[in-house]
Amino acid sequence: MKGLPGRRTRGIPTGARLNCIDNTGAKIVQVIAVPGYHGTSRRYPSAAIGDMLVVTVKKGTPETRKQIMRAVIVRQRRPYRRPEGTMVQFEDNAVVIVTETGETKGTDIKGPVAREAAERGPRIAATASVIV
Repeated sequence: MKGLPGRRTRGIPTGARLNCIDNTGAKIVQVIAVPGYHGTSRRYPSAAIGDMLVVTVKKGTPETRKQIMRAVIVRQRRPYRRPEGTMVQFEDNAVVIVTETGETKGTDIKGPVAREAAERGPRIAATASVIV
């Protein structure tokens, strides 16, 4: 995964519950950890668009529930600024379940995906139907 230009606003803290928008069977996931996060003492680890998370499945099929998986954030409600100056904000927080290497586990992604997440994960870009 390549880096993104500029500084992204981190809008998803540890413990947040997010919608899963692929067809892996997970519906709602909860953030456990943010790998690679280097923060300040007593500050919650948080993540932004395109970041990989460690999540647990809270709602979904019986096979996927209580499983620990990796996911990538594709939408966040917190507004963030793009390098050209536009502010982007989505109506919900959403993730896509991926493998350790960044390959999508599902074969379909419902709804729009942020351009930042698509640039960072080429498999997400190939699977997404709409890139905003």
